[in-house]
Amino acid sequence: MTANKTRCVVLAAGGTGGHMFPAQALARELLLRGLRPVLITDKRAGGFGPDLAEQVETHQIAAAGFAGGDWLSKARSLARLAWGYLQARRVLARVDPVAVVGFGGYAALPTTMAAAHAKHRLVLHEQNAVIGRANRLLATRATAIATSFPTVEGLREAERAKIVVTGNPVRAAIAAVGRKPYAVADSEGPLRLLVTGGSQGARVFNDLIPEALTLLPESLRERIQVSQQVRVGDMDKVERLYERNGIRSDLQPFFDDMPERLQSAHLLVCRAGASTITELAAAGRPSILVPYPFAADDHQTANARAFAEAGGGWVMPQDSLSAEMLAERLTALFENPAQLTRAAERARGFAQPDAARRLADLVIDGGEGNGHTQQDLNASNKEAAA
Repeated sequence: MTANKTRCVVLAAGGTGGHMFPAQALARELLLRGLRPVLITDKRAGGFGPDLAEQVETHQIAAAGFAGGDWLSKARSLARLAWGYLQARRVLARVDPVAVVGFGGYAALPTTMAAAHAKHRLVLHEQNAVIGRANRLLATRATAIATSFPTVEGLREAERAKIVVTGNPVRAAIAAVGRKPYAVADSEGPLRLLVTGGSQGARVFNDLIPEALTLLPESLRERIQVSQQVRVGDMDKVERLYERNGIRSDLQPFFDDMPERLQSAHLLVCRAGASTITELAAAGRPSILVPYPFAADDHQTANARAFAEAGGGWVMPQDSLSAEMLAERLTALFENPAQLTRAAERARGFAQPDAARRLADLVIDGGEGNGHTQQDLNASNKEAAA
């Protein structure tokens, strides 16, 4: 193979879409700037899809999670990580990148470790408000840490000095929703509630949401139109609950038209993963956030609190949430649409436009003046919430 002399940036990502999507967005930005992105991932992730297959050189290496399990499982995982580390070192030696960007998750760990040991410029991108375990391991060796939230828990003082708040890249179609006016609920029209569960699913919503909606005052219940993500195995049960109580519903296992649904939604009930918070902010949509209680290091609670403190939504922890409590909150919001309008504005104020551009600036030349410090964003959020 003839070596490509174009400047190369290696992207280390894999696992969930929350890690892969920002890597994909950065790849597109790098291509626009004439650089050559190279993806190193695991077999589970595969790659960026057919639209970038010919433009992004992709390598699949061994990787494995090592949290939990017995000692034999951990030993096997460590062996796979060691093999992935050697594979990544060979790729890095061949492509000689100007920088390596790690997006967190165990799939990125062999490559980011190899980059640190080879003394490549290493940038970590952290999507959540609590730094992930893989990124935490490499934080001391990183040149910079790009974050999506104004503050990130789990870092030491010296590591916090490396933070540049670039934001988390979001799909163009979602960003376009935020440039349109929020659909204010009038006093007689439909009240559109969008319920999503994220990649972890939200089985608890299947019982909680229908029960809460039946407890609404009749004047509100007659106007509710709920769109809800429901796993296929639970679809019939949830549909019967809504039909029994005369509530109009549109139930799908997956929404492939999320931008359109966000555009029409007055309020969401959802989890608080990094991608969800990013899209809520970009679209400027208010939400009731029910963090997934078993997320690693409880990072969804930290995400939700940051968004709520900025005024974009309300946090309702799952372990103390009841249908009565949810019905009370929904009633208060739908009877006072000005609250929803204000939260929509503050959600939009939490967004970080041009995140892919700022991340690329940071990766290529340090991004001086293009990102935001924690102090900048803290001051901005306090002013927006005032």
